Amino acid sequence: MLTVKEVTAKVSRLQTKYAARDGRMRDVLAVRQGDISKVYPSMFSDEYPKPLVANIIDVAARDLAESMAPLPSFNCSAANTVSDTARKAADLRGRIANYYVDRSELGVQMYTGADWYNTYGMLIGRVELDYENDNPIIKLINPFGTYPEIDRFGRCLSLTQIVGMDAQTLASMYPEFYNEIVGKNQYTPGSPYLSLVRYHDKDQDLIYLPERNGLVLSNTPNPIGECMARVAMRPSIDGEARGQYDDVLGVQLARARMAVLQIQAAEKSIQAPIAIPQDVQELALGPDSIMRSANPQGIRRVPLELPAGVFGESSVLERELRTGARYPETRGGNSDASIVTGRGVQALQAGFDTQIKAAQSHFARMFVELVGLCFKTDEKIFGNKQKEIRGVDDGTPYVIKYIPAKAIAGDYTVDVRYGIMSGMNPNNATVALLQMRSDKLVSRDYVRRELPIEINVGQEEQKVDIEEMRDALRAAIGQTALAIPQMVAQGQDPMKIITSFAEMIKNRQKGMSIESVVEKAFTPEPQPETAAMQPQAPVAGMAPVPASQPSMEQPGGAAPAAGGPQAPQGKPDIASLLASIGGAA
Repeated sequence: MLTVKEVTAKVSRLQTKYAARDGRMRDVLAVRQGDISKVYPSMFSDEYPKPLVANIIDVAARDLAESMAPLPSFNCSAANTVSDTARKAADLRGRIANYYVDRSELGVQMYTGADWYNTYGMLIGRVELDYENDNPIIKLINPFGTYPEIDRFGRCLSLTQIVGMDAQTLASMYPEFYNEIVGKNQYTPGSPYLSLVRYHDKDQDLIYLPERNGLVLSNTPNPIGECMARVAMRPSIDGEARGQYDDVLGVQLARARMAVLQIQAAEKSIQAPIAIPQDVQELALGPDSIMRSANPQGIRRVPLELPAGVFGESSVLERELRTGARYPETRGGNSDASIVTGRGVQALQAGFDTQIKAAQSHFARMFVELVGLCFKTDEKIFGNKQKEIRGVDDGTPYVIKYIPAKAIAGDYTVDVRYGIMSGMNPNNATVALLQMRSDKLVSRDYVRRELPIEINVGQEEQKVDIEEMRDALRAAIGQTALAIPQMVAQGQDPMKIITSFAEMIKNRQKGMSIESVVEKAFTPEPQPETAAMQPQAPVAGMAPVPASQPSMEQPGGAAPAAGGPQAPQGKPDIASLLASIGGAA
């Protein structure tokens, strides 16, 4: 572990090395805050201490950050896609990863994080331990005053952060050191504004105050044994962190200065001296004033000659500012009527969308490493504790209990995917998906999963199928009703169908579903069971029918003739039939 003295020397070296970077960050921060006069104090006066134009840099930065901020999808894949056990384990790890993201409130943090990425040229994320809830937490760190050390493989070796705050705020954060932070004496006078240094590497997490003789507020060993910070750098030509608006501060200043000059020119034009002929003895001022002169046309204000291009220069500067900031005019709702077509607007938005796509590719790589660190931390620090997580998966709530050592089992991989629609606004994304679906390029399931809204894909598919089947059932009922006139024309009785329709209407009014209404109305009535045939009394002249032989009314047999031989089972012969008829007579 490094000592406080060694860390202090390292901080001094880092501040010297990145002095130019810190200067750029300080200037762009002042402009974003509306204090451009601090960057160029000689260009403003006491009469106009603030710029008189809109802060396009701040507007563009916020708009771009809001477009970049939406989070990607976090999923874990099974190494063996055939095994059900492996798929279930991967699904559990995917839900754990999403739980880390939700607990960290990463979706809210990203609106500020994306703004830092565009403004300062890098975004820093760090995994911290929440011992109160026994969970790892992802925190995004302000790059201003932060110095990451990165090796040639892109790995973060250490992270040094310097935060300035007043002594009272620091004392409230660390009340156990209140006297050391706020207390004053004649030898070491207290400073109302102190620097808090936080140093993190693979060995330790050190927090101390240089202005208080290196007072150590916290020094915790690193339980993982590796630096728990990751950095997403904005591409630059020299490898240094450069924000998107570093080179357009001068253009914003020129716009502000031109606005001041135009206001001054207008004031001078209105307040120009009045030229009067020599015969005017008295100069009347104010409304409805009267001046007598033999040459009234000679009474006028001295004109102020200004080049016509002065007032058009503001538009030129605004276009230069938008070009340098890569912020198209269509983002503000303004566009030339000649290009208001889908293709024209898409061409104007192309540069804006490519920025978002490039940034999100860097975010995805950083998220993969941060979630992997969360897995590793959860397994090593809280490995044997049973934990309960709650979340929402595609719109469906769930509650899962797991033990990190068994659920993670050394697999720290996660798939982070922004999807094909990243960088597009929701309206354009939806239209593009529908076009791909109409051309049979993708399936409905893919379209549902890529929609810029959160839905339960399986549940929505089930609802759509139910709606289509209900529509088909309604259409069948309508076709049946149209067949009633044809039945009447053919002499058939339509009352059964009409009665069923009336019953359907009544049941529907009671709130029953359409399928239940149809099923109840058209279910056939149960047929009554056929009563067992009772043996008839023998007719005069006929012998009683034995119980073992079929009666005359039963199919396949008749009563045998009196005194005659027994007829075989089946149809009786002619003699038997005639004898029975004669006996009946």
